[in-house]
Amino acid sequence: MSKECQCGECGCDAGFQSPVEFIDFLREEAGDNPQTVAIAWEREDGYVSRYDIDIPKRIAPDMAGVVVRTVERCVKFLLWSAGGWKLWLAGPDEIVKPVAAAYTKNGERKFDWQFMSDLYGREMECAIVPLGKMPQERERNIVIKNNTDGCRIGFDLGASDFKISALREGEVVFSEEFPWDPRNQPDPEYHYRHLSEGLEAAAKALGGKVDAIGGSSAGTFVGKKIGVASLFRAVREKNPSRYSEAQNLFLRIEDEWKVPFEVFNDGDVTALAGAIAMGRNGILGVAMGSSEAVGFINTNGALTGRISELAFAPADMDPHAPADEWSQDAGVGCMYFSQQAVNHLALKAGFEFPADMGLPDRLKEVQAAAAKGDDRAIQVYLKIGRYLAWSVPWYGEFYDFDNLMILGRVTSGVGGSVILNEARMYLEDIDPELAGKVEIFMPDEKARRLGQSVAAAQIPAIA
Repeated sequence: MSKECQCGECGCDAGFQSPVEFIDFLREEAGDNPQTVAIAWEREDGYVSRYDIDIPKRIAPDMAGVVVRTVERCVKFLLWSAGGWKLWLAGPDEIVKPVAAAYTKNGERKFDWQFMSDLYGREMECAIVPLGKMPQERERNIVIKNNTDGCRIGFDLGASDFKISALREGEVVFSEEFPWDPRNQPDPEYHYRHLSEGLEAAAKALGGKVDAIGGSSAGTFVGKKIGVASLFRAVREKNPSRYSEAQNLFLRIEDEWKVPFEVFNDGDVTALAGAIAMGRNGILGVAMGSSEAVGFINTNGALTGRISELAFAPADMDPHAPADEWSQDAGVGCMYFSQQAVNHLALKAGFEFPADMGLPDRLKEVQAAAAKGDDRAIQVYLKIGRYLAWSVPWYGEFYDFDNLMILGRVTSGVGGSVILNEARMYLEDIDPELAGKVEIFMPDEKARRLGQSVAAAQIPAIA
């Protein structure tokens, strides 16, 4: 269940093991008479995401650890793809009990426990039940119909500026970027005041008539309530008694404007922009920047409200895989699809950087080397392309998509083409049938021009 390094020269990450290989192995071992381990995460408003995995009915003692480890990785991926405050498990006690124990306050997954407890405002809990008592899947399903009617405002909140656009019957009549410094402002009124001023400017361009508002923002959401977002980090850390005000920012805006209002994380809106501009549904968008940001539009053209924070989701089962410094978990997505991945692979390939050089500048060094044909740099991007190929069947266990869109700073320049081409070719090797069903692509200029604020404006439906 291990793939050797294919680069032929640098030897980096030779132990990479895709979780989907373990799942396929257990399915083969289970044969025609399996037993089922069922996993479900319940989140806000009774929404439930569920994943079942077949395992052998008889588990040899030396196989138990592999089964537990595989099930736990599936539990974690489902958690970070969908979100949840309650874990439901069904299956043999020797498998599900160790997994349940990991997702406790002092368990192996205490980071996940604390993050989700903070996100949902209640302590994470777990229930082990018979298979027949497992909750059924119930997903949010907001179908996006490319709404262009009426007078609309869209916003996209970033770390250094936010963008506001105004549309009248689908035509952009106002689009402006507003500088701000949200991450260093502990007063939630700062965020409210700046966003309100931007909305008022857009409304003025529409002659004061506003029929709907749609938004895009970094961070995790529970409905329209902000859970954890770097934009409000200073409020959370320096003014925690007022953090609830920051969390309810969008609810406050909705109440004051009294028009249809929707807001989603920036990853989802990026996927939406691709869907609108390129006329596709079933898009999983993977942005490779400072971390891995993911958005999802299902095959019905709907947003689901799943958190899709795959930076913390497993990508590699290798016990010696690099660990994320925040979650302290090894083999998670941010170490394979981000500037962190470029840095890790570049060091393995022989690059040397000053100790005080930040990741963005290290990326620039690798990009410049790649542009000159430096084989070490090319190998970095080839490896990311192979990781991406393995992510297609793995992500496909939890998302229904026909298109994998890649973007972000890591995909700029020569490296992006190398990643894209290698991912396509390598997927042909590992799963030819899937390669014929899923297209891996980068957004074209039309999709880039659309922008997240314009796409966000088209989300709400006007009654």
